[in-house]
Amino acid sequence: MRILFGLLIAGAVFAQTPVTIQAGPGVEGPWRPVWRFFGYDEPNYSYMKDGKKLLTEIAALSPHTVHVRVHNLLTSGDGEAALKWGSTNAYTEDANGKPVYNWTIVDRIFDTFVERKMKPLVEIGFMPQALSVKPEPYRHHWDPAQKYQNIYTGWAHPAKDYAKWSELVYQWVKHSVERYGQAEVSSWYWEVWNEPDIGYWQSTPEEYFKLYDFSADAVKRALPGIRIGGPTTTGPGSEKAAAFLRAFLEHAVSGRNYATGKTGAPLDYISFHAKGRPTVHEGHVRMGSEKQMNDVAKGFAIVASFPTLKKLPIIIGESDPEGCAACSVRFNPQNAYRNGTMYSSYTAATFARKNMLAARHGVNFEGAVTWAFEFENQPYFDGFRDLATNGIDKPVLNVFRMFGLMDGQRMMVKSSGAVDLDAMLAGGVKGAPDVNAVATRAEKVISVMAWNYHDDDVAGPAAPVSLRVMGVAGTRALVRHYRIDKNHSNSYTLWQAMGSPQSPTPEQYAQLEAAGQLQSLGSPEWMAVKDGAVELAFPLPRQAVSLVQVSW
Repeated sequence: MRILFGLLIAGAVFAQTPVTIQAGPGVEGPWRPVWRFFGYDEPNYSYMKDGKKLLTEIAALSPHTVHVRVHNLLTSGDGEAALKWGSTNAYTEDANGKPVYNWTIVDRIFDTFVERKMKPLVEIGFMPQALSVKPEPYRHHWDPAQKYQNIYTGWAHPAKDYAKWSELVYQWVKHSVERYGQAEVSSWYWEVWNEPDIGYWQSTPEEYFKLYDFSADAVKRALPGIRIGGPTTTGPGSEKAAAFLRAFLEHAVSGRNYATGKTGAPLDYISFHAKGRPTVHEGHVRMGSEKQMNDVAKGFAIVASFPTLKKLPIIIGESDPEGCAACSVRFNPQNAYRNGTMYSSYTAATFARKNMLAARHGVNFEGAVTWAFEFENQPYFDGFRDLATNGIDKPVLNVFRMFGLMDGQRMMVKSSGAVDLDAMLAGGVKGAPDVNAVATRAEKVISVMAWNYHDDDVAGPAAPVSLRVMGVAGTRALVRHYRIDKNHSNSYTLWQAMGSPQSPTPEQYAQLEAAGQLQSLGSPEWMAVKDGAVELAFPLPRQAVSLVQVSW
């Protein structure tokens, strides 16, 4: 592992300035596993073949509990899964207008999570057809060739009867407690709707506040210990979204509650979304990391401006490079980052900045939902924003496997190749690449995740990295090095090398499965500890991510 660059790699590598990274010896506080939240539009994928396989893998990422957020939990329909669609038929009415509750499909979804010791982040939505003020048209049949706005049908409208809506939510919580137990349901997060500042809510902000108040009152009546939150708005980098978030927080603090007539509304955590904006620039994909980071920064700043709310947990309810997981590369070429290592290096670099921004604004950052899952029975590597394709894990999932191996205290890290936080907010990573790291220290093990990220998806030189890991005890330490790059932890490049088969043979499928797992860069190696430190050097290719673990 300890290698001389001149004996290993071509001179082209040296086109990038050598980078020194030092981890430790100091610590900055506890490591918070903010990455352990995932979500998707299509809840019925949860109990399908590849959905169950992927959920099992996500649940096994680390000892920390994983939370799962899905849309369409109250949407009317037969449970058929489709792009941007799902349904449970939890609520219908008989011929006399009397409510009929059917929790069969909801239970099947939640059972799949709970069996894997995952926690639902329960999104209270969308509007059942029998309650919608505009029930027709209701079911959409969207595909990536259509305009996104075509999804907004009857499910996106307010309730025609808030007493019935409130009772529906109350009965849902009551049923959940009966099925899973009070302690279990109290450990879930519950939230009201999704992105009510855009087409997902076909009404006004005040009407959403009404929906929120009746929903929050219902869950608290059913189980006072439930954690309820909102407003799950889009990125606060937009003035409209920022205004909606502020107005909602003002309502929660001092507004008149539509359900109780009292002042304020229950609010146990705050959620908003943060998205990037990739483009096609001079023939290649250029990521918009600055757009996502500004969404995060402005959202944190808004929460911090409310003294009574500043310490509430914040969950970024969707946190992604752009806004449409189901939009494929065939119709959206700017999304071509999704299959390869650019998605994984982007994820590493941006999660680190979310933590930095939370510290800057002094807020309680609980987690960020990666809105990516899988799309059942779609072509292999078809360019959706997913963690796996047909049961084959993509490189991005291995970043979360790396995160899952990190725990304990967050160590201080210095990197000569890091892009400054303010520079990233101003313009992303368009000049020099971001060669940076985060590190944790647990009992007798230090883990350092390093990346070489750039917003432009073009070839670039590897970074010659000199890593110094401090705070190591003893005279020898075992060093393990995990890597995501073109040739490691990368099922996509193997699939391409196979000729991009859409019907892999059993032997090919097994090879792709293995390539989709987190892989080591060489064998573990015992190294000398000098003055409490281990030093090693390695080339870090563009868009690659390394995890170095030092144990003793």
